[in-house]
Amino acid sequence: MAKILTGGVGKAEVATAVTGLGIAGIEIAVSNDMDAAAALSAGRADYFLGTCHTGAGASLGVLVGLLGRADCHTFGRSVPTEADVTALLAEGKRVFGFSLDRIDTVAPLMARAIAARTV
Repeated sequence: MAKILTGGVGKAEVATAVTGLGIAGIEIAVSNDMDAAAALSAGRADYFLGTCHTGAGASLGVLVGLLGRADCHTFGRSVPTEADVTALLAEGKRVFGFSLDRIDTVAPLMARAIAARTV
């Protein structure tokens, strides 16, 4: 079971998009940056999906500051491929940022890739 926390401007929308997929092995919860950083550090959560208007700043700012850049990746407004996401997860990235207008594409892609790693 992988626990994914969502944060940022579109945190509720990300949670809804992922929950609607009905993927077994994924637990999703709406959070905020500070609580998410603490939960990730303590092992109470596995991943964080953050959103903002550009996907490059506020979506991950606090988490980059507290967890370090090595754990984080921002897609900004781009749409990654499945191979991109798989490679980032394999590198150990746990915190991802993307823009609000990419939620319907990126959130399901991330959830499916995370679920595939937990099988």
